[in-house]
Amino acid sequence: MRMLAIKKKHDPRQRYLNLIGLILGWFAVVGQFILIIQNREAGIAETVLRFFSFFTILTNILVALYFTAPFIKLRPTFFNLLQKDSSLPPITAFILIVGLVYQVVLRAIWHPTGIQLIIDELLHSLIPLFVLGYWYFRLKTAPFDTRVRLRWMLYPMGYLGFILVRGAYSGYYPYPFLNVSSLGYAKVWINSALICLVMLAVLYSLALIGKKINRSHFTP
Repeated sequence: MRMLAIKKKHDPRQRYLNLIGLILGWFAVVGQFILIIQNREAGIAETVLRFFSFFTILTNILVALYFTAPFIKLRPTFFNLLQKDSSLPPITAFILIVGLVYQVVLRAIWHPTGIQLIIDELLHSLIPLFVLGYWYFRLKTAPFDTRVRLRWMLYPMGYLGFILVRGAYSGYYPYPFLNVSSLGYAKVWINSALICLVMLAVLYSLALIGKKINRSHFTP
């Protein structure tokens, strides 16, 4: 197993995939930031806060950082955390939820055009699919721990708390299904619980699939 781990570390294909993920991730995030600044309906400071209020943006930044970390020699603690094998399934689950929610809930009410359409498809479609493929590639390359880390759920829970607190003061909610002003807290809590349940289902599914694949590939 030690030899397999070394092979995974030096596999040039993984380095190329990391580079592709890095380019796609930062291009989409920076591109969206430029667009939201150009088309802002509020002041710069408020627009920047709104930009970082989207789970889509935060999760794509997380993905971009994940693919950036291998190219940084002096990595701080957060980058080391991202590079742990147990981090990939939760990150994959979160970006898949970004894609699923967009396709099921938001695509019908949002019709971007031009460069905004390209950025949107990157953030909500191409990058989620790329990360899913990367996750599968890593499973086939070498075995690694796919146990579900429930502490990663602190990320979406912390995000929800931030949005509700900020929304109570600012009146701004980034997603219609989190808009307390129009739906009320009861409906928002139900919507949030449903999304969290789907997120957990995706997370556990990835873990189970990963264990099954690892057993089939690496059982002597």
